Amino acid sequence: MKLRNYIFFAAICVASVASAIKTADLKWVDMKDYPLYGTVAKGQSVNYVRIPDSLKADMRKDLYNLADNTAGMYIRFASDASAIGAKWKSTRKFNMNHMTATGIRGMDLYTLDNGKWTTVGSARPSFNSHNTTTMVITDMEPRMREYMMYLPLYDGIDSIYVGVDSLASVVMPRVDSPKAQKPIVMYGTSILQGGCATRPGMAHTSIISRMLDRQVINLGFSGNAKLDMDIARLIGQTPASVIVVDAMPNVKQEELEERMRPFIAEIRKYQPVTPIIMVESPIFPLMRFNTETFATITAKNAALRKIFDELTAAGDKNLTYYFGKDVLGDCVEGTVDNYHFTDLGFTVFANNLAPVIRALMD
Repeated sequence: MKLRNYIFFAAICVASVASAIKTADLKWVDMKDYPLYGTVAKGQSVNYVRIPDSLKADMRKDLYNLADNTAGMYIRFASDASAIGAKWKSTRKFNMNHMTATGIRGMDLYTLDNGKWTTVGSARPSFNSHNTTTMVITDMEPRMREYMMYLPLYDGIDSIYVGVDSLASVVMPRVDSPKAQKPIVMYGTSILQGGCATRPGMAHTSIISRMLDRQVINLGFSGNAKLDMDIARLIGQTPASVIVVDAMPNVKQEELEERMRPFIAEIRKYQPVTPIIMVESPIFPLMRFNTETFATITAKNAALRKIFDELTAAGDKNLTYYFGKDVLGDCVEGTVDNYHFTDLGFTVFANNLAPVIRALMD
């Protein structure tokens, strides 16, 4: 009996020592030279942006101001660490009253386990400071694993360091997953940017990337998916497997009717046969009660359908139409404010949209 008590006490002590590792005990690795995905703006002086610097002079200011929001971007590495931390600086330390700080400006660590990407831990940002140094996971079995670190959805970073225990190594990824070539390019609004996921890995673009094992480029621009020709050109110049155009909540009906045809035409100059999915505005839960919203969105969706029918009749056979009713389906609990999605809403949307994208992928 005494021996069992001693063993139990010793096990508690060992566990306490193991879990007592602090960020100060870690060695830090600058991730600037590790593979960065989810952006079309690589090879620049500022790495962690989504839009090339060359577009800044001619692009709408409100749109380009979202270039450094790192939505959908992730860093890939491998490590045999038993403990992992993260250290970064938020460029804005942005906050919103309907989205968690972990989603806005936190990091999110995943690992490849039995061929599937699964969550490891969330790197929670500092509440009072632009600078964060935090533990993500401790007490792991020290064996080599593939990792993916998602960057913030609604803020930017100027650097990121991954911390590991002193005996561990950090090396380049050995597995091409999610597959980098011929990415899925998705363009849209604050919802597509990730509002209001609780952590970066729960945006539907990131969920779809893991489900389909393919890199997704997140071109979601909060309040600014106005069908700008600069963005159409950028999409067109990015060799894609599938393109998703999901801008409806940000455009008025007259803007839609004026801009959607030339937007699609600009993409087609560069990618004449790449599948394009045109997504209706979601049927938001609010529409069950708010008659004005119901009428506005119903009219816009009808206008989009008319444009789709005209384009297909004119010979574009690589367009797919996605109905708003299929965004959330029967889920009425999937939003935080009747518009922006919770993790539940993003999961439902990803589960509904991913099979459509899969059927079109090359």
